[in-house]
Amino acid sequence: MSSTPSRPPIATLNDIYLHRVRSDQDGVMQWQDADDTWCSLSAAQMDQRVRSVAQALRHWGIRRGDRVAILSGNRWEWAVTDHAILALGAIVVPIYPTLTPPQAAAQLADSGSRILFTSHSTHARAIASVQHTTVLERIVLFDADPSHPDDLLQDWSSFSSLLVDFPNTPDSDREFDAELARTTPDDLATLVYTSGTTGESKGAMLTHGNIVANVLGSLPRIRTIDQPRSISYLPLPHIFERMFDYLLAYCNCQIAYCSQMDKLPAMMLHFHPTEFIGVPRVYEKIRAGVELKTSASPLSARIFRWALAVGRRHCQTLIAGRRPTALSWRLADRLVYRKVRAAFGGEVNNFVSGGAPLGTDTGYWFASVGIVVQEGYGLTETSPVISVNYPGASRMGTVGQPLHNVECRLASDGELLVRGPSIFRGYWNKPDATAECLQDDGWFATGDIAGIDEDGFISITDRKKELLKTSGGKLVAPQPIENKLKIDALVSNAALIGDKHKYLAALISPNLAALEAWATGQGIDVTDRARLVTHPRVLNRFENIVADVNHTLASFETIKRFLVVPDEWSQEGGELTPSLKLKRRVLNERYAEQIRQLYADESTSHAG
Repeated sequence: MSSTPSRPPIATLNDIYLHRVRSDQDGVMQWQDADDTWCSLSAAQMDQRVRSVAQALRHWGIRRGDRVAILSGNRWEWAVTDHAILALGAIVVPIYPTLTPPQAAAQLADSGSRILFTSHSTHARAIASVQHTTVLERIVLFDADPSHPDDLLQDWSSFSSLLVDFPNTPDSDREFDAELARTTPDDLATLVYTSGTTGESKGAMLTHGNIVANVLGSLPRIRTIDQPRSISYLPLPHIFERMFDYLLAYCNCQIAYCSQMDKLPAMMLHFHPTEFIGVPRVYEKIRAGVELKTSASPLSARIFRWALAVGRRHCQTLIAGRRPTALSWRLADRLVYRKVRAAFGGEVNNFVSGGAPLGTDTGYWFASVGIVVQEGYGLTETSPVISVNYPGASRMGTVGQPLHNVECRLASDGELLVRGPSIFRGYWNKPDATAECLQDDGWFATGDIAGIDEDGFISITDRKKELLKTSGGKLVAPQPIENKLKIDALVSNAALIGDKHKYLAALISPNLAALEAWATGQGIDVTDRARLVTHPRVLNRFENIVADVNHTLASFETIKRFLVVPDEWSQEGGELTPSLKLKRRVLNERYAEQIRQLYADESTSHAG
């Protein structure tokens, strides 16, 4: 492992910014423009642009403690704006661009944001239509063409104009430096709105000290190398991506911004990242794609099955942080494993997963192809990392040991409680909601049911509020069972149902591309998806998937009935949160009639 450059002590996010711009890097940030041409931003250029944006904000009356929102996909302007807001002591309010205008307006109104930075006029027009419900004073467009003003928007500016109209001067630099230095660890840095899977979203108040404590706590778990590279593609409003970007900036990592998920595979091949973080759904999709590709011919399928079997025999060696030396493993690596790694760019040093449970089977599958995915765990309210596996201290099926600056214990009902400097200050304007989860002595109730083994490794069972309780009184954790269903390449997603019912059932969202390819090979017409998912041979295929999962479950956990829906759930469709978690309330409402039919004869059924 290469030596790691020395890093100065940090107390605020502004300290990370100063360290970054003083690094004198030629390519601090990279991105692709509209023509897919790669562009680069040096440390000096980044500093100039942050100072210009901060000067514009001061000109518009933004002062310490004011809120400024960013609604955009991942791009260099997002990061520059973020640092400019923080430099003034103002508070960043990141908003997911996938939200509807009323949802975004609700967060703008709740936070009292005065200025909004957004990608383009489509977003701006949508917000302008509900602007009367907010206190917004101005909208700044990253993609606006100043020669063609948008007559439908009032009080708007183009981002490019800020860089021209507010040049750096000795006086402005002195003001900027003074404000930068005034910030303390206790100052509020950001309001991060929770996804709201079960109800109203809440703004978690995170201080500079909260996030920096998480950066410093997570840093020893990452095997940093000289000249690291990473792709920022998970939504920046998600604190998981944002904290990781701050951490990598502190490590002088070059970051490439990817605003569209479908561009990620090509970007990995071009940029060759050394660090890769993902939510479980990203890893699951990569696995499904590999399995689909290797099943293209009997020979490739046979070689892949052999390589998986070899890999399984050497999993524990890899998980322990060592490279297997057996000839069979080295041959499998040459034929198969390195091709899977090549899909990530071939140079990834750290694979990290968070945001939701990865699933033991998925973890072992990747270990069986030579990739150890270090699973971690955290919440928005904890800035976010609570625990994470890392080389030398990794245990499959767990989310690792707590960070050195985080305490953990279990409540009497098994709920995980945590305490430490990264725990949030509370929910913005919601003292009652804060009191429900944050105790006076600093312990935060995560809402997750967990176990802690004798070595301190944490295992998360499920969300406390998502546990299903059958009419027979049995408690069932849905996520582990859903993860088992998603192992099959034909399953995109699954939602277990059965709370207060006699037996469990499942809604299954198919991987439509994989299903249509399979069905075509079976001579089944795929032009009508509603008919496709009810075709007898398709249902028989899914019956086998469910049966295979049921064989691994206790009798009260087994799925007695299921429904394959003709929809592939997504953020855009409203079924998934921006962090790709299920919106169970939405699913229960959308498929209410189908669920009713699954339980229509419950009173007389022997299914329970």
